[in-house]
Amino acid sequence: MYEYISHRENQLLLPDDFFLPFGGKLNKENRWVKLAQLVPWVYAEKKYAKSFRKSFRGQKAVSIRVALGALIIQERLQLSDRETVQQIVENPYLQYFIGLEGYQDHPPFHPSLMTHFRKRLGEQVLREINEIIAVESV
Repeated sequence: MYEYISHRENQLLLPDDFFLPFGGKLNKENRWVKLAQLVPWVYAEKKYAKSFRKSFRGQKAVSIRVALGALIIQERLQLSDRETVQQIVENPYLQYFIGLEGYQDHPPFHPSLMTHFRKRLGEQVLREINEIIAVESV
């Protein structure tokens, strides 16, 4: 089951609004903060939602922000599925990038879900998103 994210929830969280329990603020010049602004999250969500049945049964799906964000992190850092999740747990910038509202010291998802993220998004969609990011970053 997949639920579209409401318009309010789909808005990009500002770095100053990301909760850090140990104080401080995220640096707006950080590469992950900047990249979060370039990713076409709404476009990706439309493609992602099509891969789900219209049934209301089953567990709620992981949001596109988490799924696509984790795949981008994995690709950019050349990590395994397990290491990707571990890096996300250890890095508040990566947690911001995948759309969490504040730092958490536990995994946002199990590493085995990375396989499902790749299947649901598919190579074609990932290629399209990479092209959009490349054009936007110029």
